[in-house]
Amino acid sequence: MHAVLAAQQARAREVVAPEVLTWIDDAAVDGGWSAYRFRPHVLRDVSSVSTEVSLLGTTVSSPVLVGPTAFHGNVHPLGETATAAGTAAAGSLMVWSMRASVPFEGSGWWQAYLLRERALTLDACLRARDGGATAIVLTGDTPYLGTARRAPLGSQDQAPATLQDIDWLATKTGLPVLVKGVLRGDDAEACIDAGAAGIVVSNHGGRQLGRVLATSAALPEVVDAVARRVPVLVDGGVRSGLDVLCALALGASAVLLGKPVLWGLAADGAAGVEACLRAVGDDLAFVMGLAGCQSVADVDGSLVAETGP
Repeated sequence: MHAVLAAQQARAREVVAPEVLTWIDDAAVDGGWSAYRFRPHVLRDVSSVSTEVSLLGTTVSSPVLVGPTAFHGNVHPLGETATAAGTAAAGSLMVWSMRASVPFEGSGWWQAYLLRERALTLDACLRARDGGATAIVLTGDTPYLGTARRAPLGSQDQAPATLQDIDWLATKTGLPVLVKGVLRGDDAEACIDAGAAGIVVSNHGGRQLGRVLATSAALPEVVDAVARRVPVLVDGGVRSGLDVLCALALGASAVLLGKPVLWGLAADGAAGVEACLRAVGDDLAFVMGLAGCQSVADVDGSLVAETGP
């Protein structure tokens, strides 16, 4: 884990209520990134390294984004308002949770659960769009809550989403729809065929199905199935630039941070979130240079080999 993240985690444990910490850390799983080893290039000009990428028309300073996590107001009085400010200061992109503590504002993407009253889901998505959201991230791996999860407010109203809901949301909102929670190549293909504009490889932090595949293990199959038709993002245990570099080498377009952002928010509000994102982004630039990669486009599958933990 990057030293900045470790310090923020320690500070969060000092200032956040124990029951909230339990909720944040519940069912945490290792992303499995350490199962891979790098095969760096040598004698490459890395005097200047750029981590900038573009995702669905949005350019960000690095492929290190803020993933959707609920109720930021539990760890900071300004909640997602502070998270969004820190994200913007770092030049990154935030995926707001449908269970945010405050209404969507500014820019970013909006994560949606399908509710039994579908009109409520659509209304939330439309309000987010009108507030500046540029994409919808439909969570596909939560037909109902897994037994390992603490039930958040409103979760009892969730309903299983289907492939048809991708086009329904895209048509109704006019926004691109990504599907989050994909761990299989065939599911990724089905989502794209149904109109998905992107795929998020995620196992919900281990909070849903037990003994679930690590996202690093699932990523190559999904990337192969997608065949560069849409961006593939990934979350799960990303804690350093090395983890990000591994994800990029395995074919991800970007990574999403969850718990580290909450630690940064708890530790120092918007400044803590900015520091978290910059630490991982700067670390990525450093290790890219060591691996002989001048830009994210230079990172490919030849850079990694799977050798076990």
